[in-house]
Amino acid sequence: MTDLPAGVERRTFDGRERLATRGETVYGEPRDDDGWRAWDAGRSKLGAMFEYEMDTGLAGGESVLYLGAASGTTVSHVADFAGPTYAVEFAARPVRDLVGVAEARANLFPLLKDARKPETYAHVVESDLDCIVQDVATRGQATVANRNRQFLADDGRLLAAFKARSEDVVADPDEVFEGVLDELSEAYEILETTRLDRFHDDHLGVVARPR
Repeated sequence: MTDLPAGVERRTFDGRERLATRGETVYGEPRDDDGWRAWDAGRSKLGAMFEYEMDTGLAGGESVLYLGAASGTTVSHVADFAGPTYAVEFAARPVRDLVGVAEARANLFPLLKDARKPETYAHVVESDLDCIVQDVATRGQATVANRNRQFLADDGRLLAAFKARSEDVVADPDEVFEGVLDELSEAYEILETTRLDRFHDDHLGVVARPR
């Protein structure tokens, strides 16, 4: 079994063992008396990657750039166990929720920016980060990852969830993923891939490191 990073544990909620981090609740998830809150893998691609025991390379305390933070469901869990966490989201409405999530997490920095345009936040986000987590539902997901590679340390990790339907709604997902990985390989070495279908239909989890 792949080790979970420090700050992520398996805890029992309602008689069932689930992933959990310690922090304030965000999306109505159960929380135990010790402050651990359940991490719903059905609402989190990174949570699904942990459930599939992918080797994320995370130990806890890493500096993180999160692309596609939405209203903060997953990035709130990341900030619970990581170091400085920069959360990029393009849509203004979910960023308002994200700002509220950040109020309880001093290490979480919401950015109303477009992940396709890293030059617009390069002056804010530090370089040589330990990890990029990506979950952007847009065409050109590999392009987004490649453009943001500039922020990642040479020994850092990309943890990405690629959605086939965001690239092409009718193409076979396997063919879509093959094309995505081909483009991604221009900037990264692919270390591991796993389909996340038990939790998220037509999604591919990818662990990669910079070339």
